[in-house]
Amino acid sequence: MNTLSQNQKKERIAVLGAGPMGLAVAYQLALDGHVPVVFEADDRVGGMAAAFDFSGTTIERYYHFHCTSDQAFMDILGELGLSKQLHWVPARMGFWFNNRLQAWGNPLALLQFKGLSLLAKFRYGLHAYMSVRRNDWRALDHEDAVTWVKKWVGPEAYEALWRGLFEYKFYDYTNNLSAAWIWSRVRRLGRSRYNLMHEKLGYLDGGSQTLLHAMQKYIQERGGEVRLSTPVARVRITNGQVQGIESGGQFEPFDKVISTIPLPYIPKIIPDLPPAVLAQLAAKKNIAVVCVIAKLRKAVTEYFWLNTNDPEMDIPGLVEYTNLRPLGKEHIAYVPFYLPGEHPKFQDSDQVFMDKVTAYFMKLNPSLIATDFLDMRVSRYRFAQPICEPGYLDTLPPVQLPINGLWLADTSYYYPEDRGISESVDFGRKMAKAASTPYVAGTMPTTAG
Repeated sequence: MNTLSQNQKKERIAVLGAGPMGLAVAYQLALDGHVPVVFEADDRVGGMAAAFDFSGTTIERYYHFHCTSDQAFMDILGELGLSKQLHWVPARMGFWFNNRLQAWGNPLALLQFKGLSLLAKFRYGLHAYMSVRRNDWRALDHEDAVTWVKKWVGPEAYEALWRGLFEYKFYDYTNNLSAAWIWSRVRRLGRSRYNLMHEKLGYLDGGSQTLLHAMQKYIQERGGEVRLSTPVARVRITNGQVQGIESGGQFEPFDKVISTIPLPYIPKIIPDLPPAVLAQLAAKKNIAVVCVIAKLRKAVTEYFWLNTNDPEMDIPGLVEYTNLRPLGKEHIAYVPFYLPGEHPKFQDSDQVFMDKVTAYFMKLNPSLIATDFLDMRVSRYRFAQPICEPGYLDTLPPVQLPINGLWLADTSYYYPEDRGISESVDFGRKMAKAASTPYVAGTMPTTAG
């Protein structure tokens, strides 16, 4: 339905990136009566939520799951008639510690956990309890995460339960992370409980593809376009005003441009931004990921999410996706290796990472043999996770840039929230509404917070 007001004109708006946020931007623009044109360098929609053919199984390159607090995700499913395809199931968590698989994620598991003193367990549990119930994150914005966690849980619990999670995901950035950013992750999972003992997570029939393709179809049915394999070479700006897009050697005029691609790409395609904005963008850091996805004849463990603390495993954990969303007789697990893009290990071959995963799985489950491994694939993403240092809120350029008609954001702007699909949908729709209406100061926050 066209929702343009009498004093609004139908605008032709370029959207850069067809990940969940870019598609949400275009979906909202189409819903409001505008004509979005989405430019995507990849040959498919989805970004980090894009799927591929994994030896006969359509599966996402990187794992996704949904929490009961993901309201924006549930809202758009309802609008698109997809609510019945979302399923909530109990999700079991585990911890590999001291060469032992242990249950994790609820008070009883914490109480029975082997390898921690009673005092350490109490302090860890109190920290989790208070984090889940906390709503105001601003006081944590300028506090570093490691200091904050240690202050609550103490050195014993930090060493056993937190240190590996920090150091195998953030490496040299570990001691310069915002406490608010880490807190938001604790709270999101903690609030996806249906009682004290059980956590409930969701999956969508068909995976994220179901939502992504529904948004794409909606956009196209209302006159918008989604152009795949079409990278943008430059956003043309003249006298402080967006003119349009250069792509494939051609220039195309647009009323406005909304970018959702990773911030590190922006200086190359929008070099005419003010120097202060370019400096802000250049200062942003990101962690890369090498994600191994394995298909097996049987499960590695009984857990969906398994944290690890093992000197022989350079990972913070793994996700056995089919322990949440069944996919027939075969079992699928994801093992993400997060590391700085400039780290030498990021240049290791795919085989190096696959060999590690094989060894790790056989250690976790000694009954596994070579023939249980049916297939493995490796995906790499250079800008997988923004590094949110203390005071991160103050370091981002505004969403509406000092160029008339130009808007910009990526997953950095969800701060302090995580980079989930629900956050992408929520922020993208808000940005589309703000960008397609007459500007009023304060209508769009600098960040999702």
